[in-house]
Amino acid sequence: MRKPILIIVSLVAVLCLAPMAVMAQTQVIKIATQSPLSGGMSAVGTDIKNGAQLAVEQLSGPLAKLGFKVELAPFDDQGNPDTGVANAKSIVADPAVLGVVGHYNSGVQIPSSEEYHAAGLVNVSPANTNPKVTDRGYAEVNRVCGRDDVQGAVGAQYAAAKGIKSAYVLHDKTAYGQGIAAYFRLEAQKLGIKVLGFDGTEEKADFDSILTPILAAKPQLIYFGGIFDQGAVLFKQARQKGFNGMFLSDDGFDSSDAAKIGGQALLDGAGTYYSTVSGPASVYPGTAKFLKDFKAKFGAEPQPFAAQAYDCAAIVLKAIENASVAAGRKLPARAAVTAAVRALKDYKGITGTINFNPKGDLTKAKYFIIQVISPDPDKWSSNKIDKTLDIAPPQ
Repeated sequence: MRKPILIIVSLVAVLCLAPMAVMAQTQVIKIATQSPLSGGMSAVGTDIKNGAQLAVEQLSGPLAKLGFKVELAPFDDQGNPDTGVANAKSIVADPAVLGVVGHYNSGVQIPSSEEYHAAGLVNVSPANTNPKVTDRGYAEVNRVCGRDDVQGAVGAQYAAAKGIKSAYVLHDKTAYGQGIAAYFRLEAQKLGIKVLGFDGTEEKADFDSILTPILAAKPQLIYFGGIFDQGAVLFKQARQKGFNGMFLSDDGFDSSDAAKIGGQALLDGAGTYYSTVSGPASVYPGTAKFLKDFKAKFGAEPQPFAAQAYDCAAIVLKAIENASVAAGRKLPARAAVTAAVRALKDYKGITGTINFNPKGDLTKAKYFIIQVISPDPDKWSSNKIDKTLDIAPPQ
């Protein structure tokens, strides 16, 4: 009579252990993001995270079929290099992390990516434009946007085409802001624009002492290399002090919060323009579903670089899938994922067809010049695209 009891007990044990066996077979893969989720740049930084999150939720199916569960691991770098590096150390220490999407600030990405490089962890950036990001030649570092040495020149060429003969150039002293301002100045001087001054400042509230020599120099254009939370305040105060010329900035200015800060001052005088490597998501032919899904999930139109972050996460997911298949459907090594990112050819992202050159730059990137047309932050994505260019990176 004991045998049937033993058989029943054995069957119960097998049935109880079966779900545990399935769970044991499911391995967790993490994709980390780094961007400012708090502070003055959080509007853009949060949507970089949100864009990546949407991609992970929508595009992880192939990896689920291979037995993996994909999770997003968001980190707040606060737009601060020290914070970004500290986060990077935590990210690389987690063996489940197989890729990083980020950052927003080149001055944060450059030191943080030294950690990714040392750990062999792939990093695909939606927004970092400083040439040093890819000019170091790290196999792990890639970007789906253009470069400041091109963007700065594009801004100067646009100013010259608008008839600008004199400019005063300011920057925020960061790797990003100072770099793009320097490239603007170099091209402006080549084109015959007289650069009346080139200064850096970390001031964010009271620009009185900075504006005094600028207004005395009477430039036709004030160019600012930096981020919107500083640039919009500068532009507003310049208007209040009587400057009626043209404002021109870079893609760091591209946030609806710029309109919230600058208001009507951005439209007065000769107006406000900015160059960017990221047009409004609506200008890309593959973003219709993304725009609908993003607004449904997050309750607002995406900020700049959200669509690029979606593509970055999608690229990492596809690379992990390809590397896993090549490894016999096993968890791939970080080095294999790094190689698989560069091996992708003609990847169909929502922002266009993506190919990386040996440095990790796009083989051809888009650049836009956009005019601010409304003081209403909710209408920021409707700003006028005045010029669109497709340009290969410098050799």
